[in-house]
Amino acid sequence: MTVEKQLTIVNKLGLHARAATQLVQLANQFDAQITLIKEEKSAEAHSVLGLMMLESHQGEQVKVVCEGPDAEAAMSAIEALIVGRFNEAE
Repeated sequence: MTVEKQLTIVNKLGLHARAATQLVQLANQFDAQITLIKEEKSAEAHSVLGLMMLESHQGEQVKVVCEGPDAEAAMSAIEALIVGRFNEAE
């Protein structure tokens, strides 16, 4: 099963090291291949460095693609993390 969704990065600092680390830790809990795509760049959600290379800033859109048995659960969790500003105060 494959689930795709466009999400907007809403936290002030964007997909920086701490946010990327949270995303990787979350992604590792699911049996799913998770990829984030921004323009022509893409990164696996299991790579902190890869996610940081996307250079996603506040207000920018990323496409999240989840494939596998846990695709829907993974998408829900990732969407909640992004919409929740990666649990940052701002």
